[in-house]
Amino acid sequence: MPQLGFYIKPVCLNPWTFTAASFLPPARRHRSGAAAARGFFAGRMLSLDQINVDQPLILKELDWAEQEPLPSLSPPCPSWHQDVSLDCKSSPEDTQAHAWTTYYYNLLQCTLQQEGLPETVDRTKEPRTGFSSGDVTICILGSPTSYLSVLLEGSSQCPGNMLLCLSPSWLAKVPSEQHPGESSLLVSKAVSFELGGRTCLDEFSPPRRVTYFMGSFGPCKEHGQSAGELARDLDCPTAGSGELARLLEDKLLTRQLLDQRAQVGVPPTLAFTFKRLRPLRDVTAEHAVRMVELSGKEGQENLIQEEIEAFLKGNAMEPYSQVVVKPSGWRWSGAHAVTFHAKVEQAAVLQAMLALLETLEEEESALLEAFIPTACLTQPKSPNRTSPSSTSPRPDLAIRICTVVCRSWGDQPLLSQVVCGVGRADKPLKHQATVPQSLESSLRQQGVTDEAQLAAIRAQVKHKAEAAMSAFLELEAGLSVEQRGGRRAQTDVIGVDFLLTSSEQVLQLMALEMNSQLCLETCGLFESMSQAVGVPAGESSRPLVETMLRRAQCHLMEGKHVLVIGAGGVSKKFVWEAARAYGLKNQKSWQLGSSWKGHKPVLTMVTFVQIHLVESDPNHFASQLVQTFIHYDTTEHRRDEEHAQRLVGLVRERGLHLDGCLSYWDDCMVLTALVCEQLGLRCSPVAAMRVAKQKSRTHQHLLRRRKEAPLGWASEALYAVPCCHLESHADVERAARHLSFPGVMKLEYGAGAVGVKLVENVQQCHLHFEKISRDLREDTDHPGIGLGWGNAMLLMEYVSGTEHDVDIVIYDGRMLAAFVSDNGPTRVPHFTETAASMPTCLAPDCEAQLVRAAYRCCLGCGLTNGVFNVELKLTAAGPKLIEINPRMGGFYLRDWIQEIYGVDIMLASVMVACGVPPLLPTHAQPRTHLVGVMCVVSQHLKALKSTASVETLQALHERGIIRLNLLEDELVTREYEEPYCNVACASPSRREACLKVLGVCQVLGIDSPHYPVTHFLSHFK
Repeated sequence: MPQLGFYIKPVCLNPWTFTAASFLPPARRHRSGAAAARGFFAGRMLSLDQINVDQPLILKELDWAEQEPLPSLSPPCPSWHQDVSLDCKSSPEDTQAHAWTTYYYNLLQCTLQQEGLPETVDRTKEPRTGFSSGDVTICILGSPTSYLSVLLEGSSQCPGNMLLCLSPSWLAKVPSEQHPGESSLLVSKAVSFELGGRTCLDEFSPPRRVTYFMGSFGPCKEHGQSAGELARDLDCPTAGSGELARLLEDKLLTRQLLDQRAQVGVPPTLAFTFKRLRPLRDVTAEHAVRMVELSGKEGQENLIQEEIEAFLKGNAMEPYSQVVVKPSGWRWSGAHAVTFHAKVEQAAVLQAMLALLETLEEEESALLEAFIPTACLTQPKSPNRTSPSSTSPRPDLAIRICTVVCRSWGDQPLLSQVVCGVGRADKPLKHQATVPQSLESSLRQQGVTDEAQLAAIRAQVKHKAEAAMSAFLELEAGLSVEQRGGRRAQTDVIGVDFLLTSSEQVLQLMALEMNSQLCLETCGLFESMSQAVGVPAGESSRPLVETMLRRAQCHLMEGKHVLVIGAGGVSKKFVWEAARAYGLKNQKSWQLGSSWKGHKPVLTMVTFVQIHLVESDPNHFASQLVQTFIHYDTTEHRRDEEHAQRLVGLVRERGLHLDGCLSYWDDCMVLTALVCEQLGLRCSPVAAMRVAKQKSRTHQHLLRRRKEAPLGWASEALYAVPCCHLESHADVERAARHLSFPGVMKLEYGAGAVGVKLVENVQQCHLHFEKISRDLREDTDHPGIGLGWGNAMLLMEYVSGTEHDVDIVIYDGRMLAAFVSDNGPTRVPHFTETAASMPTCLAPDCEAQLVRAAYRCCLGCGLTNGVFNVELKLTAAGPKLIEINPRMGGFYLRDWIQEIYGVDIMLASVMVACGVPPLLPTHAQPRTHLVGVMCVVSQHLKALKSTASVETLQALHERGIIRLNLLEDELVTREYEEPYCNVACASPSRREACLKVLGVCQVLGIDSPHYPVTHFLSHFK
């Protein structure tokens, strides 16, 4: 059995690809994508011998509407209603265009029927109204079968906002009001995908403004406007353009990118081309691909003959006996005009190349490449192999690996699905000519059964597929706006095909090609088949839909003006770094929070939010990163009503027209609510903020709601813990008589666990109260921990159990998303955080308890709008509340949530403040595990000045070994300390992440007998 190599040599994939049309009779050749495969396989069995390699020269029709006889549908007698209104009153169609619109509608009904979904409901008699420019509207123009997986996933993530247009006439471009020279896209009619996959045919009056556009970007003969023309120079984000599709479908270009930039093996290739596109001329370095640019079609025979002879006799071709001649360009289907030759038949190769070059147009290419045999795998023995009658000949088989890669947050590529097609090694493999199956099933059938080897192959597929997309995105980032087809045009999904080959008993992956749609269709078909036996669908399209929503929502935030009160300390620096990135316009910026690629120039996803900052420190670094800086001293928060009136006056004096107001700083939350109340902006009520800000008041408020729960519901009081407010030693005595020990003492308005201590009896309470009253009196004694509200304390009963954070997004009282993280045991009697893990290691029912407790506690206090951080303990009897922070989670939480789930809770908080409901995945799937350890100066001063210096930690972060979050900027030892930094490691499994971070801490000197990291990680099992 060949072993998997840990590096890929430049060897050849099976170079054949086909389209669905090549398997259909002429009258049915234009049936689209996955539907063609469904109908074909449902009607009869497909023999591999039926594949004809001598295909006539046929150009590829990239667009979804083609000027040919209408394909037939199955069943021939449809059971759905035919009397639906498909005309668009504002843009009537001619007879032929209307026939195609009707065909695509019937194709949609046929597809829904096969998926077990109900027929589309016609709601056009009552046009839908009430949509505004602040609503997310994702529009797809194309065949329903090509994008079915995306549409159905969209019906789950954004029901009612995922629209399918079956005709370009349902869309219209109008001049953009905000961006001169660009256009807005309006949709008058569409099929709306609702929750559960239900669909409705809708008309919109007035038309909805599209906030994200996707389609089959190619030449259109049938309709006056193609998807590519509609997408050009739009003011909203698009999932590509005709210009970008032209690049992605160019086999020569993508092969050069795979070879030179992605470091993925490709066949030794000789390419002849005419007038190469200017943006592609930089891709000229010769590795496995040699490109020869011809000045014309005439008089080039001698040059071509010399190049072919040198190529066939070169060292790269020495191991191979066969070659392939094929065209390259977006007009061509992968297998049409492909010819195969013995390497020794140089004259035949030359004639085939000359004949192909005669058919090419400018910017197209002819490729001569090596044909390399596929991997020779050991076939599994039949259980009856000993019986001669059961032995039957079995041909050598090839495995084509089809991958879908999506652009994730921060322009990071993310592999979302892998499926395989298996066929005879001596015949071409194509997407719709094989039944899609999982990678593991395909490999096991070929004798690869070792689990470690299966995992290693999948890891290689992921690495190479994501590297391929990175290479294309890097090329794309260097293009001009005109070359991309618009300021908002970018590629959000690609398909990458591989073949499994071998060399010297080492399995290797060979890149075949990139494509814009075929792999998405194939993976969608695989998921549709799997769903019939209970396997959840949506894996291939989920990251893509998340990206669609993220870009659409960023678009909605353009031009918004937001007032931020309080810049915060070093631990909030990430807020201003993110704000700076969001504010850049059409420039390259440094990617923030990169986990494994380091900082690299990327095309920034911008939101153009205008930030106006109110801050007490006139020299705060954030003052240079915002649109408007207002210096105003807010440190004495017991005068917040007065501050709010003055701030509202300053806002009006400057003529600021605000869309939202918020704060990320604990001390300023009540002030923010007061300002919002006076300006009429969205925020939780002032009373709710006051309840949440004062810790003892939070618990007492919830305890008083014991009898207010609806019948049959548990009261929020179930989660509260008995506690008492302390302002004097008399209060300490009174609290000790009513509460049980041990207890926990903390500052009433504190933050960062400063001054929090476990107490065993009343004497310890008096001592700690006296010490805090003496040491921490004013904000200058320890800035940023709430002393601007005073230094009152509280005593609460100690609750045993594991500690957890729930970061929750609430809009108008409705929970939109929640993210649970785990904290490690603290260094009792103090409670400074030591370690954390995300996603949670809890069982689903325990996680659900925490989420429900956090949500109910927030609502119980009146927190109805915002992003909140809720600290709880999970006891044997269920969750118990520690405290509610009525602002977004601090420290590393925003960074981790974005890395693990692709959700930016900071952007969500801005959207809520501006009255735009964020569309977030309610059940986001984690993409990695992060486990981190806190460093504190009192224990790590020596290491932080040597083995774990900031320079060392940042270098390790750049190399992707750790994920670093700096929380302080000075190495100062203080009695009341907060964490200096968090050092984390990522891994596909929690156990592996724990082992990695433990190893890092041991090497850097963070782990010690006085700071036992193993103990701090002990809860993460």
